[in-house]
Amino acid sequence: MTRSADIHPALRALNPRGHWQATKEITLLLTRFRQLTWELTRRELSERYAGQMFGWVWAAAHPILLMAVYLFIFAFVFKVRVGGTLSLPLDYPTYLLSGLIPWIAMQEAVSRGTVSITGNSRLVKQVVFPIEILPVKVVLSTLPAQIVSHLILLVYLAATSQPIPATYALLPLLILLQTAAMIGLCYVLAAAQVFVRDTKDFVIVFTTIGAYLAPVFYLPEMVPGVFRRFLYLNPFSYVVWSYQDALYFGRFEHPYAMPLFAALSVMTFYLGYRVFRFGKIFFGDAL
Repeated sequence: MTRSADIHPALRALNPRGHWQATKEITLLLTRFRQLTWELTRRELSERYAGQMFGWVWAAAHPILLMAVYLFIFAFVFKVRVGGTLSLPLDYPTYLLSGLIPWIAMQEAVSRGTVSITGNSRLVKQVVFPIEILPVKVVLSTLPAQIVSHLILLVYLAATSQPIPATYALLPLLILLQTAAMIGLCYVLAAAQVFVRDTKDFVIVFTTIGAYLAPVFYLPEMVPGVFRRFLYLNPFSYVVWSYQDALYFGRFEHPYAMPLFAALSVMTFYLGYRVFRFGKIFFGDAL
């Protein structure tokens, strides 16, 4: 009979009976090293804009400028017009931004999170350093810009005399679920990048076109029926619909979206950590 001590660490990491052990590990890591995670997140933000004239202003300026470009193209060039009806209560800029803001945050998180291990090979090779927090601090560093963007949307609603949905109260929960999903994705992509250096290029391509594959810029009804089914196969659609329900519709227009978003977030976080936990055994050799 094979003893657990004789099993290769990689096989133990994939052992289905290790679910509880893996859950306990990631919980302990995120609580025991919360001060280190916070310090690395703060340093991530500081170093990114070190030496620049406007410093941390760019943390909010980048997504705001990007949102302004999208608004100009779709609202003023293509002149998309929605809103003012019972089914579409608010204007098109609100519809666009309610889905675009979380997408921009996810785009930045996965793009930078993919290289969080290969870009810190010196730390990875230190046995005592908890490398699991490297993707986490990248994700957390994207949250301030997202929060500022949501505040700007709130100000826009007030300035244009549009009603602020009571479902705005769901925003903290949505950001929490999104954060869990982004950490899980970054765990998988960061581990893959160690072994397949083309991963970051695939991520760049996907994050460039990904917003057009989810109902961010358009209503699902605008998509021809034969292609509309692909929206429902895209897991990012449920992220967008959850935010749109809370920030635009003010009701559960897509009642299945938020439960699926919650389930996908928890599953992505957990499975992402399991993949990372398995792969990190070989990081030292690959780097």
